[in-house]
Order: sequence, then C-alpha cells, then structure tokens
Amino acid sequence: MRFTSLIIELIRARPRLVVWLVVLSQAALWLFVPMLLYRSPPGDLATVLAYGREYLVGTGLGPPLAFWLADIAFRAAGNHMFGVYLLAQLCSVATFWTLYLLARAVVGGQQAVLAVLMTMTVLAFSSPGVEFGPLVLARPLWALLLLHSWQLIGQNRRNAWFAWSIEAGLLLLTTSAAIGLLLLVAGFVLATARGRRILTSFDPLFALLVIIVLVLPYIVWLIRADALVAPHWPAVADLSGRVLHWAGLLGGLLLAISGIVILAALNSGWFGRNPEETPIIFRPPVDPVARDFVYFFAIGPAVAGSLISGLFDLDRVVGGAGVALLMSGLATVVATGDLIHLRRQRVLRSVWAAAIVAPALAAIATTLFLPWTGSGEVATSLPATAIAHFFDESFVRRTNQRLRAVSGDAQLATLITLSAERPHLFLAATPDRTPWLNLAKFNETGGVVVWRASDTAGTPPADIAQRFPGLVPEVPRGFERLVNGRQPLLRIGWAIVRPKTP
Repeated sequence: MRFTSLIIELIRARPRLVVWLVVLSQAALWLFVPMLLYRSPPGDLATVLAYGREYLVGTGLGPPLAFWLADIAFRAAGNHMFGVYLLAQLCSVATFWTLYLLARAVVGGQQAVLAVLMTMTVLAFSSPGVEFGPLVLARPLWALLLLHSWQLIGQNRRNAWFAWSIEAGLLLLTTSAAIGLLLLVAGFVLATARGRRILTSFDPLFALLVIIVLVLPYIVWLIRADALVAPHWPAVADLSGRVLHWAGLLGGLLLAISGIVILAALNSGWFGRNPEETPIIFRPPVDPVARDFVYFFAIGPAVAGSLISGLFDLDRVVGGAGVALLMSGLATVVATGDLIHLRRQRVLRSVWAAAIVAPALAAIATTLFLPWTGSGEVATSLPATAIAHFFDESFVRRTNQRLRAVSGDAQLATLITLSAERPHLFLAATPDRTPWLNLAKFNETGGVVVWRASDTAGTPPADIAQRFPGLVPEVPRGFERLVNGRQPLLRIGWAIVRPKTP
C-alpha cells in the first residue's frame, strides 16, 4: 500500500496554503528570536537607523530608500526595534510569495511549492533576514522585477510595464547593484526573440520615464556629490589575489546552496529501492524560453556579482547573496524534470526543517554560550536601551537641554542614537561619513562623547582626546550584558561637551 503524507497531499491540493504556512512560520521564528535574545540591533542595523534618521537623498552608504523605511518603521513602533524586525520579515514574506507566483507561472503550483521550500534553505544561511537594510529590501524588489519581467516576456502582458517600472526605480533607490541587475534583464530581453518583441511599442519609453522621475533626486545628488566616478581597476600584480578572492566568494555561494544539494542527493534514486511507490509531483512541460529565463537569472547574478566583487576587492557579492541565489531553488526544480519523485519523505522533512532552524539555534548558542569561552563579545548582548537612556538622561540633567548629538566610539555612539531623543551621530574619526554634522557644529550644539574605558578614571583614548581637546571625563559607567560569562563588565567612559548656544 502506497503511503503519502499529509504534507504531500497538501502540496498537491492546496499549494498556496503550504507556502503561506512555511513562510509565515519562518518569519515568526525570526521575529521571536531577536525579540527574545537581542538587546542591541544586529550587524549594521543601528547604523542604518542613524542614517535613516537624517532623511538624506543619498549618502556614502548608497541609495536612501532602505534607510528611510527603517526609520519610519522604528518610529511607527514607538522607537522600538520591533518595527524594524517586523519590516524585515515582511520583506522575507513578500520575497517568497513573489517567488512562488513566478515559479507557478513556470512550473505550475505544485512544483512551485518545492522551489520555495528549497530556496528557503538557501536564504536561511546566506542572507541576513533580521538586519534590515539595502540587502534585505532588494530581495522582494528583485523578485517582483523578475516576476513582471517574465509576464512581459513570456506572457505578453503589457499591463505589467507600469509595475515593472516602479520596481526598477525602487530597486535603483535601494542598492547600487541595481544597475547591474537591470543590465542583466536588458541583456536577456535583447538576446531573445520574445524579449525584442516587447520593445517594439511605446511602453518601454513610458517605463523609462517613470524610472527617471523616481530616481532623478538621487541622480542629482550623485552629480552634486561627485559620486559618479569610475572604480579603480586593479593593478596587474594584484590580479592573482583578486582571482582567489573571486573564487572564495563563488565558493561561498556554492556552500550556501549546499542545502539544495543535500536534499537533491537524498531524494535521488540511489536511496530508493521501490521508486514506483513514491509520490510524484507533476507539472506541465516547461516553455523553452521559461527554462532559459530561469537558468539565466539563477546563474547570471551569482557569477557576475561575485566576479565584480572579486575584481574590485569587495567584501561581499554585489547585490547580496539573497539576490544572487534567489532563483537557485526554481532552477533546481526546472532541471529535475516534469515528474519529481519524493523519496524518503521523513528524511527530507527532517533535513529541510534542520536547515531552516539551524541558523536560529546557532544564534541562540552564540548568545548564551560564546561569552563563557572568552573568545569575543557578542554585539547583540550589549544593553542598547539602558546605554541610550543613561546618556540621554545624564545630558538633560547636566545641561537642561535635550541630547542633540553623540560621538566617540562608533559602536557605542550608534547605539545611543536609538534613544528617545534620537540624537545625531557624528563620526569624528571619519567626518565625511556623517556629512550632516561637523566638529564645529557639534561643539556648538553640544553632545556626549563616549569610549570604552580602560581604567577606573575613564581616561579617554589618545585619538578622542586629540579630536576633542579639553574633555573632562566623568566617572565611567558600568553595564551588564545579557550574558556576561567570563567577560568583564562593560565600562563606558564618557564626557559632556556643553552646548554654546541656549
């Protein structure tokens, strides 16, 4: 008697329900973990909020849209990180649902569920889902852009032009990699007969006009800031090192899809003795152009992004791994065939669940056990709320004015910008990174200068004392981390620069 699990029957009968269940479950997991464990924002999220608080058209960190949305979400939640964490998970849900719609148009609803499930194993490891920023916001915009690109190319739906133009404009306002991604789309359009056919109307011109209107303020900022400069090409002597760096980035992407590889290997015929008894997920034949579309955008962004990053010695793949690997699950499903046999169902479920839950377990283990090893500080264990409240209140009590700016140690100063007063961040060591404030303005409005205290007197480091002559250090303030472990108490030295104007 053939055994078919309830999950398989749900995939066959209610594929959309399965997608919503797994996607919302993962979003709830990554909404619960940071709220439970993180006492300060992960990664560069505090910096994103500090920049978003200024509402500049452009900064040295790139286009402004992600920074603006982060600040809006933070303020809407009453200056609480819950709003930003929720926004990040909304982006994740939108990404996977849009991917499901695209996959359904290519391989049908049942196999589209498998494409989403496999893609979730990739993004769980390769792309930060909690640290909202340009990389996270770019994922749903890129997914929407691909969906409407296929509707234009494969389904000849002219009404998709307007949505496509909006998404292209927002992507350009989100990440600097958008130009390269749009060039990939243009390259596929020009390389296919169907693609060239959609360019024979006036719709592309109207779409281009919409994109220009959306991006024009940022373009003006780029011109005024002299930011439109060609990157520096590496010297011939550096090429070998750059090639190795590119190989390392590409290897990282291959490692990120190891979950798909493991699932495919476990589902192969090598482990099945009775293949005729396995449940089958069926799809109609795939359009050859759709097959080319999926393969192109599964390989192109990964190879091009890693190559550019390797050539110019960038830390991560251009556009982020979440964008580069977005189509990897769908490409695997397309390559499998019209009939997908699901063998060893219990093992597949267990491996998939482990791949989804493992990053959350790793975050919990890092937070609770790493401090006991003494190997390093867990950044998310710093009590950001207590730190910000103390210095905000201390400045008001000493000067009878609200705190307007904070400087000194970049990590600590950025955390203080999350206080209720939302003071400006001033990076005195690299003032060009915070163009909304300079040293003269900081001394005029006053503020707090902070650093990590190395003694009980709170003596400021030499570089801070040089940039802020005449500082009178206060008694260092100690703070307990979420888990102190074997690490000493966090001691923050600080001094007040009194405002010169009432």
